[in-house]
Amino acid sequence: MADLITVDDPDDPRLRDYTGLTDVDLRRRREPAEGLFIAEGEKVIRRAKEAGYEMRSMLLSAKWIDVMRDVIDELPAPVYAVSPDLAEQVTGYHVHRGALASMQRKPLPDATELLRSARRVVVMEGVNDHTNIGAIFRSAAALGMDAVLLSPDCADPLYRRSVKVSMGAVFSVPYARLDTWPKALETVREAGFSLLALTPDEKAKTLDEAAPHRMDRVALMLGAEGDGLSTQALVAADEWVRIPMSHGVDSLNVGAAAAVAFYAVATGRPEA
Repeated sequence: MADLITVDDPDDPRLRDYTGLTDVDLRRRREPAEGLFIAEGEKVIRRAKEAGYEMRSMLLSAKWIDVMRDVIDELPAPVYAVSPDLAEQVTGYHVHRGALASMQRKPLPDATELLRSARRVVVMEGVNDHTNIGAIFRSAAALGMDAVLLSPDCADPLYRRSVKVSMGAVFSVPYARLDTWPKALETVREAGFSLLALTPDEKAKTLDEAAPHRMDRVALMLGAEGDGLSTQALVAADEWVRIPMSHGVDSLNVGAAAAVAFYAVATGRPEA
């Protein structure tokens, strides 16, 4: 059973995992280096635990202690009970959901290992907005994508904002980093995947024309908001695909575009 510890000093060193959560640059550096990430809210904390992540500690306001009692009773880790004001002083923001947990990261799998059992894979290049990362993972989980591969410059899926937006879907879709870019795309191709680059370019085939749902193994490549895929990534692709647009709209937000494309890639709808 976890120790329930009341803390009334915002400088208590035991709360160090939760300090400065609004300092994005600091947390980007610190969390991977220290092997931790922050789960926010009851549902996300429970999903992280169910996914097998080890809990380092929890930070709870009083009203959440009873709600999380079953989790607390199973934990060997400390649980810090704090007032909402103290939680705000420590974290740098008003913790609306009243429950935070510091979780231990797991070693990332090798990309080759993930590709062995996958048929539908997402490949992200330079997607460094945490909200977009979270949205893409949530759609990938909901629409049947098997794995996510990230270029070296993609944002951290376990950053608090990404985890929150994905509602914990980052825990259910396995992911790996590609060490070299775009050279590592050859590893994906050698594993039997067709590399499809999502782009608004008019030279690209529409998703219906490309019919990726009929392909045996598909790796759908997505670029960052605004810039899209780099020239090098587009050259490395086997085929360019696009979502047809209407009413003069030239493109969708990458999170929305990903959801549409995942449905086209993953669905087993019968041929017309």
